[in-house]
Amino acid sequence: MRDYLALERTRLVNERTLMAYVRTALYLLLGGIAFLQMQDFEHIRWFGVAIIILSFLMALFGVIRFFAIKKRLHLYYNKPENN
Repeated sequence: MRDYLALERTRLVNERTLMAYVRTALYLLLGGIAFLQMQDFEHIRWFGVAIIILSFLMALFGVIRFFAIKKRLHLYYNKPENN
């Protein structure tokens, strides 16, 4: 029972971490879009584009990390017993 609860806590932490990556990516995306819409700073539009690209990379990294940890948990808890 204790191992089951530990596994569930770890799964929930993994999901919470994914949501944190997605939240951060969305905030970066909104910041990049807002930066691109400012009329007085057209000479540094590249910064807004860089922030938008960073937001997509952040979301991708979070998803890849989520599935990697999920796979490791599955392998760890479903490994054959050596008796």
